[in-house]
Amino acid sequence: MEDATARVVWTGSRDVAENLLESIMPDDPGSFESEIVEDDDGVSLVIVVSSSELSELRATVDDILACLSAVEGSLEALSEDL
Repeated sequence: MEDATARVVWTGSRDVAENLLESIMPDDPGSFESEIVEDDDGVSLVIVVSSSELSELRATVDDILACLSAVEGSLEALSEDL
């Protein structure tokens, strides 16, 4: 079977991108590649997941998205309190 790849891109501020990246690194850093890319339009957190199994790819992407969503929601709630 060929490898399957998924690419997740989040766009926003560098501070939030760094926090999001830090939140997913402990999970399983060997299961994905990531980088923060800066261009004229701002900053993007790019996460690339590859697997030889579609079910494994989906599980990893689901975990990453759940973690990113939770952290992003927490950061938004904290900024509202300030």
